[in-house]
Amino acid sequence: MGRRSRRRKRRLWKFFVFIFFLVGSFSAVLLIASFLLGPPSLDRPQNTIYYSEDQEVIGEEFGAEKRYWMTLDKIDDNLEQATIWTEDQHFYDHFGFDFKRLASAIWKDLKTMSLKEGASTITQQYARNLFLTHEKTWKRKLYEAFYTIRLEMFYDKDELLEGYLNTIYYGHGAYGIEAASKYFFAKSAADLTWAEASMLAGIPKGPSHYSPFHDYDKAKSRQELILKNLHDQQIIDSQTYETAINETLDFSEERTITTKGLAPYYQDLVVEELKDVLGVTIEDVRSGGYQVYTTLSVEQQQELKSASDRLIDNPEIQIGAMAMDPTTGAIKALVGGRNYQDSSFNRVTQAKRMPGSSFKPFLYYTALEQGMTAATTLMSKPTTFELADGKLYQPSNYNDYYANQPITMAQAIALSDNVFAVKTNMYVTPDRFVRVAKDKFNIKSDLEPVASLALGTEVVTMKEMVTGYSMLANGGKKIDSYTISKVTDAHGEVLYDRQENESEDKGWSLFSKQNNNQILNKEYTYILTEMMKGMFNEELNGYMSVTGASIANKLTHEYAGKSGTTNVDNWMIGFSPSLTTGVWTGYDDNREIVKTSDHQYAKEVWASFMEKAHGDIPVERVVRPENVVEASIDLNTGLLASEACTDTTTLLFVKGTEPTKYCTLHLEEYQHEHPEEFDEIISEDDLIDNWWEWLWTGEDVQ
Repeated sequence: MGRRSRRRKRRLWKFFVFIFFLVGSFSAVLLIASFLLGPPSLDRPQNTIYYSEDQEVIGEEFGAEKRYWMTLDKIDDNLEQATIWTEDQHFYDHFGFDFKRLASAIWKDLKTMSLKEGASTITQQYARNLFLTHEKTWKRKLYEAFYTIRLEMFYDKDELLEGYLNTIYYGHGAYGIEAASKYFFAKSAADLTWAEASMLAGIPKGPSHYSPFHDYDKAKSRQELILKNLHDQQIIDSQTYETAINETLDFSEERTITTKGLAPYYQDLVVEELKDVLGVTIEDVRSGGYQVYTTLSVEQQQELKSASDRLIDNPEIQIGAMAMDPTTGAIKALVGGRNYQDSSFNRVTQAKRMPGSSFKPFLYYTALEQGMTAATTLMSKPTTFELADGKLYQPSNYNDYYANQPITMAQAIALSDNVFAVKTNMYVTPDRFVRVAKDKFNIKSDLEPVASLALGTEVVTMKEMVTGYSMLANGGKKIDSYTISKVTDAHGEVLYDRQENESEDKGWSLFSKQNNNQILNKEYTYILTEMMKGMFNEELNGYMSVTGASIANKLTHEYAGKSGTTNVDNWMIGFSPSLTTGVWTGYDDNREIVKTSDHQYAKEVWASFMEKAHGDIPVERVVRPENVVEASIDLNTGLLASEACTDTTTLLFVKGTEPTKYCTLHLEEYQHEHPEEFDEIISEDDLIDNWWEWLWTGEDVQ
């Protein structure tokens, strides 16, 4: 047994000797390589810069900005001490790595309730900020160690501390202690009190958690831990400690660090997308030194903002507007509010409002799928619907105007007849309508399958609506909105290229299907788009004017669109084959819009922008699908127009679904002599009355 034991000890000894020489050899190679490579540059740009589609700088978020750089002798000693004793107590004693601290960090965190002590030294954090990402991988840790050695080898401790204090992120877009001091306290880093210095020293551990502007109680608790640690280490005396603990901090009201250039709301959207495509945090995005190439059109952005400023004269009315290329999904312009400095809340992506009648195109596409046509007629009169739960629902038209006779789907869209829409919803069923809106038009917001959904009573975002309309504009193809076309690092290395990613995703496959991006039926999409042009066509005027009559004379190009109005919202969304634009106006607090002029803002801004934008866009024409035919229709009956018919228009149909009978309604005698044929003319309305009698009744409302 003794002999075996000695053999085991010899093997163990040999193993330790091997490990020792292996680690020693690796360390020697690492040190030699670090020496031969020389000092790493500390002058690395960290500003993240945003470019338009024409590579014009549209915004910049500051990282290690030279104008905010503070030399160590100018930085308040209170801040230096608070930072060192919080982040790395042995900074001036180690060679980049605090091995004792590393070994004890986990144990201390578990055993004590005092200030948590991380394992990374100031030099390691500085190396990470300068050269690396914050991802937690072994590769990154090895690179971090390598750069830490090089920094310690060629720079003295004061240089490293100065660099660290000028590059560390304090949240809210503030990089470096001078920027942070100005942001939080409106003063220079040369003039900080112990209370202010300890508050700032606690933020870098987690800017989103320990900022006093995010969570004051949590920030204050951490500040007190830092002050207690300083007192325990005899850096400050008891009187200084008590004074700092009880000092009332005078925070800045301005809080301006990040430069938001031409399109601040758009830039915020870019930041969120950048975070997703690179798989990093917002803090990493803002300190990464990225060159971000976006889809923004400078001309369109300027015109959209100019139109809203020029045409909306009520200072309390807000706006959310977005323009998109319907072919690609590229967002070309975005205005999320009247004034970014007053409110950074983005009313395009964050606000959910009732779209009103602008939601109807999704309903009428569903109806076309279910067999209705542009010439389908339904009665437009005051109607009370009895729902499945026994409740009564009575929609009304604008100003209580009704045709009091049948109207076609084409005219119902142009005039925005609400009774026609609700009847249509009952015909296709609200459940099917919801499925189409969500599955085909990619509406992500929750939608209740109720009768009033036909009138846009559920809340959605402008971004969802513009994306859905863009599918109609592009012929029914799937589309995803985006703002970023390419991202490089500070040295020009491509980190993300949307075009290359899409090419890889669309790579040929044995099992791939042709036209797998075609979501909507081409024929129905084309027919619906043509009907949506009717809101600007005053030939479709009936019991009231078409909804786009107020701006029709301002339009020199052909557009399709739909407006939407509630008591508190105004929407206008429309498109050409080249551009889709949506505009919402209203009050943030959901106040009722009283003035008639205030109801026109959305349409006026939309019309002004679209006309300016299309001044430089080549005219595009959509080719009519071969299976779509046209016919001259009498608007009163939905039948083929005869020579004697006066209210006629040309409508489109999938071949085989166009009417086959001619209108005879113009002959009053014929109507009286042959009432059974007049009943036949509106039989589609009767069909729905009979089919859905258990859901609603069509009695006149007294």
